[in-house]
Parts: sequence; structure tokens; C-alpha cells
Amino acid sequence: MEQIIQILCKELNLHAKHVENVINLIDEGNTIPFIARYRKELTGSMDDQVLRELSDRLNYLRNLEKRRDEIRTSITDQGAMNDEIEAMLVSAVTLSELEDVYRPFRPKRRTRATIAREHGLEPLSEEILKQTYSKAQLLTLAEEYVSENVADAEIALSGACDIIAEQLSDDANARKSLRALAMREAVLISQAAHDEDSVYRMYYEFSEPIQKLAGHRVLALNRGEREEFLKVKITFPDPRAVGILYTSIATLKCACCDLIREICEDAWSRLIAPSLERELRSSLTERASTQAIGLFAVNLQHLLMQPPIKGRVVMGVDPAYRTGCKIAVVDATGKVLDTAVVYPTPPQSKTAEAEAILMKLVKKHNVSLFSIGNGTASRETEAFIAELIRNSNLPLAYVVVNEAGASVYSASKLAAEEFPQFDVSLRSAVSIARRLQDPLAELVKIEPKAIGVGQYQHDMPQTQLGEALSGVVESCVNRVGVDINTASPSLLSYIAGISAAVAKNIVTYREENGMFISRDQFKKVPKLGPKAFEQCAGFLRIPESKNPLDRTGVHPESYKTATHLLKLCGDTSLSEYLAKHNVEDLAKECGCGVPTLLDIVKDLEKPGRDPRDELPAPILRQDVLEISDLKPGMQLLGTVRNVIDFGAFVDIGVHQDGLVHISQISDKFIRHPSEILKVGDQVTVWVLEVDVTKKRISLTMCKK
Repeated sequence: MEQIIQILCKELNLHAKHVENVINLIDEGNTIPFIARYRKELTGSMDDQVLRELSDRLNYLRNLEKRRDEIRTSITDQGAMNDEIEAMLVSAVTLSELEDVYRPFRPKRRTRATIAREHGLEPLSEEILKQTYSKAQLLTLAEEYVSENVADAEIALSGACDIIAEQLSDDANARKSLRALAMREAVLISQAAHDEDSVYRMYYEFSEPIQKLAGHRVLALNRGEREEFLKVKITFPDPRAVGILYTSIATLKCACCDLIREICEDAWSRLIAPSLERELRSSLTERASTQAIGLFAVNLQHLLMQPPIKGRVVMGVDPAYRTGCKIAVVDATGKVLDTAVVYPTPPQSKTAEAEAILMKLVKKHNVSLFSIGNGTASRETEAFIAELIRNSNLPLAYVVVNEAGASVYSASKLAAEEFPQFDVSLRSAVSIARRLQDPLAELVKIEPKAIGVGQYQHDMPQTQLGEALSGVVESCVNRVGVDINTASPSLLSYIAGISAAVAKNIVTYREENGMFISRDQFKKVPKLGPKAFEQCAGFLRIPESKNPLDRTGVHPESYKTATHLLKLCGDTSLSEYLAKHNVEDLAKECGCGVPTLLDIVKDLEKPGRDPRDELPAPILRQDVLEISDLKPGMQLLGTVRNVIDFGAFVDIGVHQDGLVHISQISDKFIRHPSEILKVGDQVTVWVLEVDVTKKRISLTMCKK
């Protein structure tokens, strides 16, 4: 364990004692949100992102140690362990290096070398490796190995060479050198598999050193190859690779250097290069997937943390053509007040009738905001709503929201349980309205990878993607906290320490016994034991509680500390009292650490504070802009919808998002768009180019 702690300290630049404390906390069953928020003294105030990195790396290193022990045991059981192999096992720092050490001892399928050994040719291979005989002399020696299984001396010598080639391919040090050479100099090449045009045309004649290959290109090439539009391969510096193998075994006085070189060429081309190509392709994909998952996670976090629009009655509109636009009116708490179906879009185009129905709903329920899904028929629906707003002379506005995942939710078991009386499309309209009111509370009902703020999500390792995105959702939900008397089971299930089953039990208890009035009451919920209570209590708020601390993020374990602090302050505000006293001394007097004291002060000064309120609210629109209205140089205000490796997509109020290429994000050099932009940012952009036919909009953030 000490070695693992040292590695984590070095890689993550952390203090050893803090790393040890985190490992102990994780092993004791504590959740990342709980550790990040309520154990800051033990962790040195690590945030949840660092804690998750540490946890993931800890799992990798523990698996590495487990595999090291398995390999050590296997080699020892084979009677092949020695000091050199043990030293190589100890020095291996990656799984691939460990597997290289184990390669010669791993059970193999029957190979040419296996057959040669079965025919008794191993002694001949040892004579070749002495390199004291010429090839002609070796052929003479090989005649002794001719048998009913070995037809002649040439075949015997060839079999012996196969044994040496396999030994070379299994040499851990040689493979390490060849892997390093490939990472420096190998080139990935792709060509068209046939003449058919496709979205992969830019890769029909493509090559790039793998050292420089961007992650999104790797994933695109993989998909193009899988869909049989591309042929992809890696080319290596073959002469240099053969040279590495040759120098690893050739002696200065080699009498059969040509034969040794032939063996090296065979080992490289037949055994090592194909294996290394598979390994590199896998490594490139793994690296690209990790980067893409990381970017997806960042985008998802910013999307979930979008500020809610509070206190407004919203009309959700799920656009469609033939089947009509589905309408759902929800109040400020998300409760459905009314539903309807209107047909303002082709082929019916009943705009007057639709306007009359919607205006009746607007006046009946005091609707002030429309939430329009951005799917099929969105552009026509947006134009209709904009015209309705102009004609109404009322203070109305609309927002076009990303409806990704709404159909997934509406067809889910969860939606059927929530709205058994509605059909699928009406459930979508409710979801579209609610995700404008409170994106976090609504989007947690949808599988994170269906929300649509990433690239190539279907090409990534689904388990790894799911774990990463679930971690993001968990982090966001616990950072905001939830009202236990209104939260859905989906929202509650992301609270630290609460499983899906316990979340349902909480809702059932609430329905049977009425609203919760104290945090102690949580302990009465079936299956919510002491450990779960410790983990979740601070993240669950009770606005109706008589104890004001139950409405804050102060953990019950710190109630005495908070009460004592309030007594010390008296009529003086917390911030003033803190300014007049030494924080370290005050923390000691209150019986807690400085980080906990400061967190308590924040919670007491702003009880029920929502960190999302500090972010800019969505842009409310009253008029519609067509793509044909856009002209180069036009200045617009937009909202960042998605950040990707090569730029960002920005909603500028037309049906099609515009692309700000990475080169147009800043006048200064940036390595990645995420250095400057995040999902939900409001940015000023200028139109560079518009292709109406292809519906492509190029934007810039650099004022010319």
C-alpha cells in the first residue's frame, strides 16, 4: 500500500497523509460527495474531481498489483522464476509491461515454434544463437535433425529459426523498445474501401503520425472502418525495428549474420508488427475514448448546472408535423396543469386555431414562457410561437431547448409511472417544459449518455462511459442538494448513500406519512441505515423543518458546532464576527477544522443557497431568425450547446447551431476549446460564412 500511496502522491501532486486518509475513507464505504464535502480536514480539501481521479487510479494500481501477484505465482509454479524476472515484474508500471514479462510463460496455442520444439529442433536453435557457425555449417548440423517429421536440413533449420523468432517476439525488453519506436515514428493511414461518397470522405486519403493523432479522428476512423467505408492500417519504420531486434541478439563476431537478420525480419513482420499494430490501435482507441468521455463529462456537468428558471408557469411544446405539436402547461413546481395538441405546422397548418387554443391556455394559467423542443418541425413551430408572441401584446418569451433524451424518457417505465394517463408524446412535452424550469431535476431521469452533449458516445466503452457520467450527475445533484419533500426517486437516487431502492422507499414513506419535518425522521425509512444516513443527511434539505439547520447543507454531526458558533456571534453577523477573530482559534473553540467552520458559515449566511443561481440565465427570445437572414459579419448573442475537440456549437436563435472552429475561439493559441468555453456560456459571435443548402453556419468569436 505504501508504494501505491507514493505513486498517487507523485502523479496527482498530493500530500501522502491526505492520500492515505482518502484511501481509508473509500475503503470504509464513504462516497465521493460525502468525502469532498464533509471530510475536508482529512483530505486537504480535495474537490470531488480530484477524489474521483484518485479513486480511479487507486483501482487501476490495485488491479495492477493483483495481476502482478497472479503472474508471479504462475511463473513460480512453472519453476521458471529467477532474480531477473522478479526484478522485471517489480519494475513494471503498466499492465502492458507486466504482460510483456509474462508473455514467454503464458500458455500458447500451437505455433510454428511449438511444432519445431515438438520435433526436437530446440538444440539446433541454440546452436544458431551461438553465432559461431556459418549458414552452410548450420545446414550440415541440421542434417542430424532430419526425421520422419522433418523432411530435410532446410526444413530443420527453418524450424529452429521459427523458435528463435518466437523467442524474440516474447522478449519484454525488445518489445518495450519497439513500442517506444512505434509511438515516436509509426503513421496511421486510411484509404477509401470503395468509391461511394460518405461523411468519411476527408479520410479517403489520410495519414498522420500516431503521436499527433487527435482523439476525435481516431474515433471517426474506427467508425468509418467498422461501417466499411475505410481501410485503416499503421505503418512502421520497418528497417529500424528490425535493427533493434538484430542488435538485441547479434554478436560482434557473428558468423551467420545474414541468417540472424532474416530471423529478425521474420519475427518483426510475422509476429511482432501485427501484434503491435493491434496493441497500438487499442491504445489509441482507449486514449481517445478517455479524452472523449472526459469532455462529455465536462459538458454534461455544465449542462446539468444550468440555472433553473424559478417561479414561472411554462408551456412545453414538442414540435411535430403530421401528428401535431404536443402541449403541456406546468406550474412553477413542475406540476402539469393542462395539455393539448395543436396543428400549426404542415400539412394541416391550422395556425389560427392553434393560436386560439394556446392563447386560451396562456391566459387561463398565466403562462409567461414557452419551452420549444429542437427536434423535427422545431423551426416552423418556433416561427409560429414568435408570431403568436408578437400578436399577443403580452410579456411572453420563448426558449428553444435541446430535447435530446426526451423521447427516451417519455417511453421509459419511469415516465409511465409518473404520467400513466398521458401518451408518449405528451410526456415529452412535459419533460421539455420541466428541463427549462430545472434542468438538473429533469435530466437525471434520462440515461446520461442519451442527453447529447458528447461525440461518438456509442463508440466508447459503455461501462466506462456510464460510470463517468453517473459520477458527474452524482456530483451535480449533491452539490446543489435536494428538497426531500418534492424530489423524485430519480433525483434522490443520485444522493450520496441512497440506492434506487432506498429512493423509492423515501417517496413511499413520504406518501404514506406526509412530508418530512426533520432529518432524524430519515432514520425511519426502510433500509436507510446509519451509514446511509451519515452519507446522505447533509445533502437532503427540509424547508418545512422547525430546525433551521435542516434547511441548510450543515451536516447533523456539526449541529452542535453550528449552534455554538451562532451563540458566540450573538447579534453580530457571521462574516463580521469571523473578520474580528482568528479563524484557527475559532475553529478549535467550536471543535472542528477550519474548512468545516468556513463551510458552516457559508451555509448559515445563505441557507438553501443554490450554486446554479450565480450563472447566467438562458437567453429568452421573442422573435425568430431564419438561416437565410444571416449575413457575414452579423453580430449575434448565442448560447454554447456543445464543446468538442475541434470547436463549439453555438445556438444563435436559428434552427441550426453554428460552429465556432477552435481557430476562431480566441486570438491567442489554445490547445482545446474547453480552455475558454463551456456548455451554457453566453457568447457574442460574428457570422463568418453561411451555407443555406447544407445548413452550415461558420461563426467566430474573434472580432475582425
